[in-house]
Amino acid sequence: MPPPFDAVLELPFGRFGIRVAREAEAIAALAFLPPDTPLVAPAHPLAALAGARIAAWLDDPRPGLDLPLLGHGSAFQQCLRAVLRAIAPGQTRTYGEIARQLGSSPRAIGQGCACNPFPLVVPCHRVVATNGIGGFAHARDGYLIAAKRWLLAHEAR
Repeated sequence: MPPPFDAVLELPFGRFGIRVAREAEAIAALAFLPPDTPLVAPAHPLAALAGARIAAWLDDPRPGLDLPLLGHGSAFQQCLRAVLRAIAPGQTRTYGEIARQLGSSPRAIGQGCACNPFPLVVPCHRVVATNGIGGFAHARDGYLIAAKRWLLAHEAR
């Protein structure tokens, strides 16, 4: 079982968790959480900073969201994260477009997005299917797809 979150926030799209890697003074994970997840006040200064930056990002997503992230993942995951971070707020790319750019397959891009440990900072919600919204964090409906729809609408304003 993963360690508990250092903060669980109530955001306009739902509950959102922040986990800090204390030894590295970096964000270890960010996560969309089920609606019934108990709220947790920030238990670490970096969790509080992340919460404040997320709140500012919600007011204006154009500058992006900058947080120190724990550098983990394969070379492919690192490349995918760089491509995702280059998608501007209000813009989307398809799984196929990114697959062609990275010399991969749309399914691999979808899996890489679904396993993204840093949503919002690494905006996997900006990747959509050719014929619709696509999935989100291994989901095709429910609170996760509702969050993706909210984020895309918010950034399109």
